[in-house]
Amino acid sequence: KLPFDPAKNLVPVSLAGIAPLILTANVNFPAKDVRELIAYAKANPGKVNFGSSGIGAAAHLTTELLKQTAGIDMVHVPYKGTAPALTAEMANDIQILVDVPSTLMPHVRGGKIKALAMFSKERIQGAPDVPTMAEAGGPPLESSTWVLFMAPGGTPKPIVDRLAKETAKAINESEIKTRFSDIGIIPVGNSPEEAGKFLQDEIAKWAKVINTAGVKAEQ
Repeated sequence: KLPFDPAKNLVPVSLAGIAPLILTANVNFPAKDVRELIAYAKANPGKVNFGSSGIGAAAHLTTELLKQTAGIDMVHVPYKGTAPALTAEMANDIQILVDVPSTLMPHVRGGKIKALAMFSKERIQGAPDVPTMAEAGGPPLESSTWVLFMAPGGTPKPIVDRLAKETAKAINESEIKTRFSDIGIIPVGNSPEEAGKFLQDEIAKWAKVINTAGVKAEQ
């Protein structure tokens, strides 16, 4: 539990960037795209294991969203971090792993795991050869980890607006933009209002997934 309520004690300033998550599989897993993954999971309920960097992590909730949307049954195996989950995927202890491209793409390029799809509306610059979920025959789901700057709740509006402008400028008028794009982060830099709407939409979307999946936080 946080010692404060982020929704009341903080105000959104600007969404700096979002990193769409990537869906990967063990190299020997029979499915070569999301359509085939869904068909395989439907034919083999409870036989496909998916890993995550922990209970309630973005990777876990994103795969739960895929399960709920596609109506498939896969077994969650949580790990303490992405590194052990990735090791398990390579060893075929788990067949499916979702995480950020900056972590998984080097192993895809090295032939250690295979990429099935990106949880994004459009292909991303950091991994242009990986299809979107819709292109790979799956539901058009979007999921990402993101960085959103916030300010203390009582910050005057002109200061919040100024911070947002400076954030957008820093991201889009410097080498940060190129660096972000190279590692699979989409640079944004938007207004406090846009950042606030993005945050509200994310909270609503994931609350529904958590409730449907019955996800309980680790004690």
